[in-house]
Amino acid sequence: MVNSAFLPGEIIVHTGLGKGKTTAALGLALTMVGPGGKGAVVQFLKGNAHTGELWAAARLYPWLEIYQFGRGCPYSALIRQGLQQCRRCGECFLHRRGPGEEEKEMVRLAWEKVLSLATDENYRLLICDEIAHAFRYNLLPVEEVTAFLARKPLHLTLILTGRNMPDAIISLAHRVVEFAAVKHPFTRGVRARRGIEY
Repeated sequence: MVNSAFLPGEIIVHTGLGKGKTTAALGLALTMVGPGGKGAVVQFLKGNAHTGELWAAARLYPWLEIYQFGRGCPYSALIRQGLQQCRRCGECFLHRRGPGEEEKEMVRLAWEKVLSLATDENYRLLICDEIAHAFRYNLLPVEEVTAFLARKPLHLTLILTGRNMPDAIISLAHRVVEFAAVKHPFTRGVRARRGIEY
């Protein structure tokens, strides 16, 4: 039975060129988990096996789960042990190599996972992380997602993240936050830091 304290669920979009879209979405997941709501994250074309959010989710399991549908980092074991920093090589992001059959399959599996989780009344929050990449490369029809959003379960809050979110998604959202790059250590040549950027 759905707990009415969590109703009604919203559609939230985190977009823009600035950093922090996923991090902000995970902050909302923590807010949901705190009072006993269950959440899940489905990451599209994203497969970092060494990020802090994965370790945190493992500690919060079964209240918060992360499902990745992307290539794993070839250096993840070294990075997990603190023997190497992220090289920003892009191997963990399939889309940087251009879309192909592998990408199509990964996106289809990710979307099927979203649909499966959305029908489970135990979940109050579902994050579709970097779903905008799937739209950008025409790997997932925007119309298929908007049709789902128009009939999403009442109890479920959905967060969709990624740059250049299509207008059709934004128009259905209850809340849209645009992240702007005002100042970031990357612009000063500071590399990604463990525990801060990953």
